[in-house]
Amino acid sequence: MNLSAESLQAFAQAAACGSLSAAARRLGKSQSTVSEAVARLELDLGVELFRRGPRRLELTEAGASLLAHAEAVLAAGDRLALHAARLAQGQEARLTLVLSDAYQPRQYEARLLELDRRFPDLEFECLIAEHADVLDLIGQGRAQLGLLAAQPAYPPDIAHAGVAVSAEFGLFVAVDHPLAALARVGPEDLAQWRALRLSSVTASETPADDLPGSGVRSDVRSGVRSDVRSGVHSGARCWSAPDYLLLLEMAGLGCGWAALPRQLVADYGRGRLHELALDGWPRRVAVDAVWSRRRELGPVAAWLLDRLLADD
Repeated sequence: MNLSAESLQAFAQAAACGSLSAAARRLGKSQSTVSEAVARLELDLGVELFRRGPRRLELTEAGASLLAHAEAVLAAGDRLALHAARLAQGQEARLTLVLSDAYQPRQYEARLLELDRRFPDLEFECLIAEHADVLDLIGQGRAQLGLLAAQPAYPPDIAHAGVAVSAEFGLFVAVDHPLAALARVGPEDLAQWRALRLSSVTASETPADDLPGSGVRSDVRSGVRSDVRSGVHSGARCWSAPDYLLLLEMAGLGCGWAALPRQLVADYGRGRLHELALDGWPRRVAVDAVWSRRRELGPVAAWLLDRLLADD
C-alpha cells in the first residue's frame, strides 16, 4: 500500500468542506483531480470513505474512523518537512547539556519547556557532572554546553560566561551526627570528623577546594577516631564522590560532613540532614556556562545559551 500525501489531503479537505468542489477550490486543484485522489485512496484502503449525497458528502463509519489517522499522517509529514528544512539551514539534530547539581534554579525547568516548544524534534540529552568532568565533556565534544560552579581559571579552549543566578551552599551532616548537637561549629570542630569532598571521574586525585580540612578520621557510628596529626591513620583523609547527590547520600548516612547546594538538600534531603552554623556559611557561588572555542555552536545551542544567560 502506497498512500500519497495528495490523496490524504484530498480526503481530509473533502471531509472538512463536505464537497469535492469546495475541497478542490481550497486545494487549488480541479474537481476531477480531487475526486480521483479520493477514489484512489478508497481503492488502496479497501473501504468506502464517503456517501455521495445529492448536496453534501457524508463520511461513512469507516471514513470517520480513518480521518483522524489521515490527519495524523499529514501532521507528521508537516513536522518532517519543517525539521528537514531546519537541518538544511544548519540546525543540529541533537544537543547535549552537561550541568552541575550546583545549578538548581527553577528557571531551568522553564528553559526546558521553552526548548521543547521551540524545537520539538530535537534529540536532547542532559548529563550530570561536576568541575573538571564538565570541562572534560565539553573539551571532548561529548557535550555542547555546560553549567557548573564558577572556576578560578579555565583551559584556553573553553569559553565561559556567568549566568544570572548563583548557587547557595551550606555545610551539612546527618541529624544524628555529633556535630549536629553543636549550636555553632568552627574549623577545629570540623577537623575532628570526616570530610566528604567532591572528586573527579577523569582525575585520579581529589580536586583541591577551600573547605576546612579533616585532621581526624572517624566512624561516626562506632565513635572510633584516629588523629592523623599524631601519625595514627584509620583510612583516607576524606571520602569523595563525583557528584553532589552522592555526597548528600553519604552525609545522610552519617559518614561525615559535606558542602552541598542548599536547594539540592531541600529537594532530596528528606529531613535527614542538619545544616551547620559556621562563620562564612552558607555562601553564594557563581555559576558559569561553558562551551568549546574549537567547535562553533549550532543554532539550537546558541539559542539555549542565550536563554540560560538571560535574567528573566
